[in-house]
Amino acid sequence: MPEPTRLFLIRHALVEPSARVTFYGSMDVALCDMALRQDAALYRWLASRLPRPAQWVVSNLARTRATAAAIFAAGYPEAPLAEEPDLAEQYLGEWQGIPHEALTERLRHPPHPFWPHAAEERPPGGESFAEVQARVAPVLERLVETHVGQDIVIIAHGGSIRAALAHAVGLSAYQALVFSIRNLGLTRLEKHGGDWRVATVNEEPWTPPAG
Repeated sequence: MPEPTRLFLIRHALVEPSARVTFYGSMDVALCDMALRQDAALYRWLASRLPRPAQWVVSNLARTRATAAAIFAAGYPEAPLAEEPDLAEQYLGEWQGIPHEALTERLRHPPHPFWPHAAEERPPGGESFAEVQARVAPVLERLVETHVGQDIVIIAHGGSIRAALAHAVGLSAYQALVFSIRNLGLTRLEKHGGDWRVATVNEEPWTPPAG
């Protein structure tokens, strides 16, 4: 049986505090310097956990390239980065940069139980999460068709990784928003012929129980 094509998806590192109090969406915000230092052990784990060799893919937002650079600095051999703009975070249009507390009065649909807004909510001038899912799916299929039987590392965003999971499992956009995707969390997908398999979501270093 042919080897599967494996995708290793990592959400970018934590962004700077001034951005975290807003809906920054696809704004190009910087990573948090303190978190970069505090997460040194996690970067080393990722550098040792990720496959070698692999094709590396980032979105068009600088925080994904900065996260890749931190993994390289932690010991993974530096690799070329292919850019896929359609893996960017949800574009929030007029909502980008507004504080969290200003969102409620702008909503036209009831919010999702686990997300500030509904999957079908389209900010003025922006896109809905359902539209994010629609643009991410073709990128995944193209990558696995181009790199059959290979390993692909993707540094992306919470939204695009949720969309990737939804595509793999056949979930609706509403269902996809139940996933909590952690910063620097590792999600692994596999394509076996025509079938997708979810190997892990938010994989992290294993720590033996105390005692």
